Amino acid sequence: MGGRPWPRVIGSASWNSKLINTSHSKTKRDNHKKASHHISKGSFYAQLDWNKNKVKMNPFLSNIRARLEPTTATVPLNIFKDKDGMPRIILTEPKGSSAEVLLYGAQVVSWKNQKKEELLFMSSKANRKQGISMRGGISVCFPRFGDMSSVEQDGLARNRLWSLDRDPSPLPPSDNNQSCVDLIMKSTGVYLKTPRSFELRLRISLSAGKLILIPRVRNIDNKAFSFTFVMSNYLSVSDISEVRIEGLETLDYFDNLMNRSRFTEQADAITFDGEIDRVYLRSPSKIAIIDHEKKRTFVLQKNAMPDAGVWNPWIKKKAKALADLGDDEYKYMIYVNSAAIETPIVLKPSEEWKGYQEISTVSSSYCSGQLDPRKVLYSLHPPC
Repeated sequence: MGGRPWPRVIGSASWNSKLINTSHSKTKRDNHKKASHHISKGSFYAQLDWNKNKVKMNPFLSNIRARLEPTTATVPLNIFKDKDGMPRIILTEPKGSSAEVLLYGAQVVSWKNQKKEELLFMSSKANRKQGISMRGGISVCFPRFGDMSSVEQDGLARNRLWSLDRDPSPLPPSDNNQSCVDLIMKSTGVYLKTPRSFELRLRISLSAGKLILIPRVRNIDNKAFSFTFVMSNYLSVSDISEVRIEGLETLDYFDNLMNRSRFTEQADAITFDGEIDRVYLRSPSKIAIIDHEKKRTFVLQKNAMPDAGVWNPWIKKKAKALADLGDDEYKYMIYVNSAAIETPIVLKPSEEWKGYQEISTVSSSYCSGQLDPRKVLYSLHPPC
């Protein structure tokens, strides 16, 4: 596809080699030369003519002109400018669920189910200025996390403008009722001390009751480099005191409230009656986040990201010290991430790492007497 040699994939099995780029259930053909970007009602319609390599569009998207790179397939996307001036991509699927993705940071800022209920938490005080990532949703922390390196806090990916990927890596065919978008961020000497060349790709796929994110990192440098990787997930809950997390029992964890001291989880599940800030090590591929009051369970499945972070600032000092989080908003959020933190990933030249994260919902909880957590955690097929 385009003559690009595919690198060796580490972290999980390689996908089949057929190039697939889908949106709204249709596999796209290589011989299509035009793509239409459908803009929201009351806005405008832009026609992208790849043959002439010209883009005719409303001026408000001129700042992302370079981001709309030509592809060899017809890829209709819903793109609009929100009230903060940020371009958003809208994914929808036939049963009525939707997701909204910012080109800035490739951040998923909304995921609604068929009932139009918001499943992700976004802070009402989130800083919406470009250059600062917003607290909430789902975002990529790469290539470093927290204070574990000299680069920007939580990495570079969440603070950069991404592009639509004109030549996405080969992945398995999407199901017939799935909508997806492929994004890419290329390095531009952004490491502060040791510049490295890499490509970071992210496929975001939406289907009924399910949101899948597949990140890929390729080393296009002539030297090996290492990195940590985190998918940050802020989930919306009824009340944090009604939340229970299954699947992390008996695991070792670093407690960030105790100077990263190492402990072993003794409880049969994680419940919340105070601040928690932990990184669980060598966690299973599935974690269940059970919201008793909403009778809803989030099932987080992951691959090639062995660690899992859990955080809630709780009340008083910590929550009030966060300028981009409302004083009482800690009640309505739970942060659970998929991560590779304890052991950095090492890529030699031309190698590629691929991760996988899937979040789905189950309409049941302990309150309804319908959920056996062991069925949620162990009966589903593992991620690819």
